[in-house]
This record gives sequence, structure tokens and C-alpha cells, in this order.
Amino acid sequence: MTRRVNCGGVAIGGGAPISVQSMTNTDTRDAEATVAQIMALSKAGCDIVRCAVPDKAAAAALYAIKSRVDVPIVADIHFDHRLAIAAMENGADKIRINPGNIGGDAEVRAVVRRARTGGIPIRVGVNSGSLEADLLDRFGGPTPRALAESAVRNIERLRRMDFEDIVVSIKSSDVRETRDALNILVDRTDCPLHIGITEAGIGTRAVIKSAVGVGALLLDGVGDTVRVSLTGDPLQEVTAARDLLACLNLLPGAVNIISCPTCGRCRTDLARIAAEVSEAIGPMERTRRRDRIEGALTVAIMGCAVNGPGEAAHADLGVACGDGRAALFRKGAVIGAVAEGEIVPALLREIAALSAETAKPSE
Repeated sequence: MTRRVNCGGVAIGGGAPISVQSMTNTDTRDAEATVAQIMALSKAGCDIVRCAVPDKAAAAALYAIKSRVDVPIVADIHFDHRLAIAAMENGADKIRINPGNIGGDAEVRAVVRRARTGGIPIRVGVNSGSLEADLLDRFGGPTPRALAESAVRNIERLRRMDFEDIVVSIKSSDVRETRDALNILVDRTDCPLHIGITEAGIGTRAVIKSAVGVGALLLDGVGDTVRVSLTGDPLQEVTAARDLLACLNLLPGAVNIISCPTCGRCRTDLARIAAEVSEAIGPMERTRRRDRIEGALTVAIMGCAVNGPGEAAHADLGVACGDGRAALFRKGAVIGAVAEGEIVPALLREIAALSAETAKPSE
């Protein structure tokens, strides 16, 4: 198990729930636009948001941004260690640096000193596109061994400066390369791991690419916080990451829908029913998470009598549809029959009722 690091109240590693991250694509100097995007990301279920800090004005803007949001903010820093210090002074909850491009030991030590004073963790970010020249020469390119060696080198560099609040990431746009590098690294460090496939691209293929790479790692128990990197609206990243975690039963409060692909036996508008329930579960998942409901809830929406009753009976909630009607199941038992037009509200009422029964009392 990795060590635990605190990022503005969100625990990373040490057995904590896997957190979802994204990154704003607004100009950080435009505090108004950046705050609006952070709020939207948080509402969608993002746990930690990263902002680019390319200059002093962006670092200064963090002060106004932090005063208006309640999600932890990570400052993304490259090339200038003074920006890392300024970002922390203006409220950053965590900083992301690549020690290989931030300067010499004196510069890194100054960053570490300020981070230690503020109890601010540092993410060591290693990317295939910004690997140290000597490692590229030694390993013949950004190979998995080169990436892992860079991460270990930079972790040790911070530890020699008596700094332990470290999160580490290794990212490549190549799925196998990322997986292989992290599988090397996991045996060489106890730092919590931020995982993702960098520059995954756009659209369905990019989501699949991320799901394959991130999912493979998570199934092997590798990864403490996740970003799905997609070109475009960062809200897509949050949706994709939450869906990925839900599919692996790693998203506290998730509501997983099982629905059949339909065939000629189906006499119900199953696609509409499944779509309406799916659209409604986002807010319900956030409520379940707020109420500290840790386990996932499985809802089966089945279209005929072949597999329908069996699947519905094995789910927490389910319907097995017939011709204009459906049997409603709860924890394996039939609790009633509903008309087709009442299937969606009936399922949503049962999800809410079951969630209320399993919510933990507030501490």
C-alpha cells in the first residue's frame, strides 16, 4: 500500500478512495472564467482541479480563485521555481513540477522549503515528452525503464531534501509504455501514484484508450488518483473518469446500470428507459457519495423474459419488461408490477429509498 498524502483535505493513497482529477483549460489569469470552470468540474464530481501557472499573473490569480472554490487546487509549474513558490503563497493546495526542468538543487530546495512550511504536497510529474537528456541517451529513448528511472531519481532528490509529501506520476501517450513504466515503479516506491494516459486524443477512441490503460492499472491495484486526459471540454474528463471507476466498483456511491442490448423479443422502449435512468443517476451518485455510501448500487433494466428476471433478481434493483409492463425487483424479490410509463420514476424512487437506508450517520 502506498503512503497517504493530504491535498487540501482530499486524501491520496494509503487506501483512500481513488480521487478524480481534471485540469482547467481557461486562462488562469482570468479568475472569473477559471472559477466558473472549476465550479462546473466540482459539480460534475471532480475531486481535485489543476490549473496552469505559466507566469506571475497566473500565480497571483490563484488567490482570488481559491477564495471562491472549495475544491483543492493544484498549480502546474514548469521551468521557473519562483512560480511554484508564488503559487503556494497564493493558496495552491499542491504543486505539480518536473524537477528535471525546474532548475538545480538550489531552486528545488527553495520549492521544497516553502512546501514543507505550508504542508503542501508536491507531485513529481514524469512525461515521455520531457525526459532528461542523459536518460534518453542511456536507454535509447523514452522507454518504460527510462521513465521509471526518472521518477525514482526525482523522488530520491526530494527525499534527500527531507521532503516526503510526494505524489508521483509517469505518463505517456502510449498505453503499454505507461503501464510497463508504472509496473516497474510500483516496486521501487511507496509514494501515492497519479495515473493517466497523457494526450489520449479526442472522442470515443481517446476515452477507450484511457479506459484500457487506466483500467488495466487499477485492476492490478496500481493508482491512487486518476486523470483522463482528453482534448476539449474538461467536463468530459470527469465523466469518463467517474464512469471508469464505477465500472471497476471503485467509485463510492456509484449507480451501475445493466441493460440488455435488445433484440426482436423486446416489446418495450428499453433504450429510452435506460437513457432516462442513466441521465438521472449523476446527481443521485453525488448524493450517495455525500451521504458516505461506499458500495456501488447495481440497477438492471432488462427487456424480455429470457435473461431479464434472472439479471434483475441478482441486481440491487431491477425491472424485467414484458409487453407494456415490467416486474420490479428489489434485492432478488419481486415487489410489484409497473406500467411502462412508470418504470423510470419507480426505479428512481427505489434508488433513493435504498440509498437512504444505507447512508451512514453524520459524524
